[in-house]
Amino acid sequence: MAGALPLGAQGGGARAVCVLVHGRGQSPEEMQSHVLARLDAPGVAFHLPRAPGGAWYAAKAVDPLTPDTRTALAAALDHLAADVAAARAAHPGLPLVLAGFSQGACLSLEYAFAGRPAPEALVALTGCRVGVLADDRPRALPPLLPVYLTGADQDPWIPVTAFAEAALELGQARARLRTDLFPDRGHEVSDAEIAMLQRVLDDFCTRATTEMAAPR
Repeated sequence: MAGALPLGAQGGGARAVCVLVHGRGQSPEEMQSHVLARLDAPGVAFHLPRAPGGAWYAAKAVDPLTPDTRTALAAALDHLAADVAAARAAHPGLPLVLAGFSQGACLSLEYAFAGRPAPEALVALTGCRVGVLADDRPRALPPLLPVYLTGADQDPWIPVTAFAEAALELGQARARLRTDLFPDRGHEVSDAEIAMLQRVLDDFCTRATTEMAAPR
C-alpha cells in the first residue's frame, strides 16, 4: 500500500508545514482534490497521511470506548505521530499545522489531547473526541494551543452534542479556541472552513502564530 502523500512547497520554498488527515473511507488523494485544490498556499509543504484500509479505527467516534477501539486508536495515533515526525524532519524549524476532516479531525484532536509532540495549531474540520464523556480519556492538551473546531447541526456523523463536548474539553484545557457550527451543512468542508484553514496557513507562513481571524 502507498504511504503518505507529500505535496506543495518543498525544500527552501517551504515556509510552513501542514499535516492533513483524511476521514473514514477517504484517501490523501481525496483530501488533495476536496481541500488542497481550494487553497492558495504556495509556501506550504503538505504531508497527507494514509490510513491502512481507508479508516483510522472501526468504531464511530461517538461510541463508548472499548478495549478494541482503544487498541486501534493507539495504533492510529502512533501512525500519525510517525507522519508528524517525518514532516518535521523533512522541514526542520518550520511551524506545523495539524489538520483533519471527520475521522481525521477526531484523530487529530486525540493526538493533541494525548500529549504527543504538539503542532503549532490544530484545525479540526467536523471533529469531536473519540468516545464519550464518561470514558477515561487523556486530557494533556498543551495550554494555549490555537484550535479551530467546526461542526454542523445536520451532520450525520458528528452530532452537535459531541461537537459541544469537544469544545468544552478544549476550553477546560485552555486552548485558544475558535469554533464554527454551520446550520444545514452536509458532511463536507465548506468554503468558510477553507477560508479559515487558508488564513491559519497564511499566518504561519509570515509569522509565528495565528489569530484565526478569517471572516465567517
